[in-house]
Amino acid sequence: MTSAFQTSYSPLPYFLRTGLFSPSPTPRLSVSFPSSYTRTCQSHPRFMSTPANASASTTSDVRALQDGIAEFYDESSGLWEDVWGDHMHHGFYDPDSNVSGSDHLSAQIRMIEESLRFAGISEDPAKWPKRLVDVGCGIGGSSRYLARKYGAKCQGITLSPVQAGRANVLAKAEGLADMVSFQVADALKQPFPDGQFDLVWSMESGEHMPDKAKFVNELVRVAAPGGTIIIVTWCHRDLGPHEESLQPWEKKLLNRICNAYYLPEWCSTADYVKLLQSLSLQDIKAADWSQHVAPFWPAVIRSALTWKAFISLLRSGLKTIRGALVMPLMIEGYQKGVIKFAIITCRKPE
Repeated sequence: MTSAFQTSYSPLPYFLRTGLFSPSPTPRLSVSFPSSYTRTCQSHPRFMSTPANASASTTSDVRALQDGIAEFYDESSGLWEDVWGDHMHHGFYDPDSNVSGSDHLSAQIRMIEESLRFAGISEDPAKWPKRLVDVGCGIGGSSRYLARKYGAKCQGITLSPVQAGRANVLAKAEGLADMVSFQVADALKQPFPDGQFDLVWSMESGEHMPDKAKFVNELVRVAAPGGTIIIVTWCHRDLGPHEESLQPWEKKLLNRICNAYYLPEWCSTADYVKLLQSLSLQDIKAADWSQHVAPFWPAVIRSALTWKAFISLLRSGLKTIRGALVMPLMIEGYQKGVIKFAIITCRKPE
């Protein structure tokens, strides 16, 4: 990677740079994880370019993973909102600009706007989407923004009861209860009929999906004919023409992140594109936005070092603390080119 990550990373406090409070060098820490999820993560072979053909995990493994995700966000969402606000995703930055502390909310809004622009959403009000779904909605920041922007009805789903409840409270407080609603639901089995939504929005939720093919199929199923699908997600790097999998050190790094953030298999941007192509979708586009999110993780780490955030972090629980301690590994992954921040968009045929 270029110096954008290195410049942001090097000023980190001594205890983070030296690893005094970093995660254990042992890549498997099973203290707070359901045993079936830990076994799944330890034995997962799918750091290869074959998610479309990979068999799904057992029902018990998937349920354990989903329970872990729900508990992680039940614990951590309040802290995030308190420190960063209601947009629970990366910001979009100009790699050549100096980033001030006040720019991060604007950068998160830019992420939404740049995603819409990349997907080719029309600026003509007559062509705006009127029915949206936010898959992995967090506390509803994107949903409320899109509902306001387009005057659209938006439904959000999350595995976290805390997130869904808070999102509905915020919607009511902002006078949007008649436009947006949120519920606990599984993104791999969405509670919506076929062809319901003009815009299917997934902002940084795909990385949690244990079956990427099923995830993509559900996004396509609920999209209306002619509807747009936007996936913004963490990926691993694309494999070279003679590679069958990532390098052992790359797998080890991703496994450590996997254990802290309740992530199952990683896949590449190319894997997503192949899945979309296999479904005969149109206008498939993808881009690597890693450089545009370079300042994000260092900024999150710095924000966590205030006294208020530190006390809130300690109160949030072990899962949140472990997630915070793994943040330097995300920076390392971006620095070394193992982790990619990708956008993939397409349109369902009419």
